Amino acid sequence: MNPRLLIIDDDPQITSALARGLALNGYDAQTENRADRALHYLSTEEYAGAIVDVMLGADSGIDLVRKARAAGVKMPIVMLSALSDVEHRAAGLEAGADDYIVKPFHFDELVARLRVQEHRALAQNPPPAHMSTKTKTLQLDEKSIALTDREFSLLALLVQHPETPLARKTIFDALWAVEGSGNENVVDVYIGYLRKKLNQYDFRFEIKTLRNEGFCLNGQIPELRDE
Repeated sequence: MNPRLLIIDDDPQITSALARGLALNGYDAQTENRADRALHYLSTEEYAGAIVDVMLGADSGIDLVRKARAAGVKMPIVMLSALSDVEHRAAGLEAGADDYIVKPFHFDELVARLRVQEHRALAQNPPPAHMSTKTKTLQLDEKSIALTDREFSLLALLVQHPETPLARKTIFDALWAVEGSGNENVVDVYIGYLRKKLNQYDFRFEIKTLRNEGFCLNGQIPELRDE
């Protein structure tokens, strides 16, 4: 899947040209010319990054970036502007832009700077591991382990309650009680099985035991995927 970008400029010809050029470099670009709608998209959609022009008609791209950061938007933002003085560049960066490119520019430079920001964002916010419901595997990059059906169900139960420690009885009732056999100690046995497998690699999370509370995940919670 190609990385998605949001291009924000009040000139349709510029956004169209940027979108075509970025498509040739492996990006899917969405364009927007209004600051209010752009802020909505930035706040509610997921993008690999955004390109924001400083001048958005009656609105300010710098104000848009400031509002986006205040709303918790963390994606890389590159600003474009014909204004090259130090004060304008400083204002864009202080508002929260990750980079500021002065027009006119070479398209290759824009792509290169976008990729630098993508790499930085990935390094700061590495993706979590994921669990496949079809293959019953846990995977992160090239690291993968196979889980039994019971191990998978146990880990999935913990994933579905990321902020709530699950008591031994709760886990037993959810996964074993319906069979009408066994006792709650089986939970500890399978927690041990899972921990042993997780110790093979760094999956960026661990199973913690909280005294008198139960078990929970600590770290980056894996994603459950139906694949």
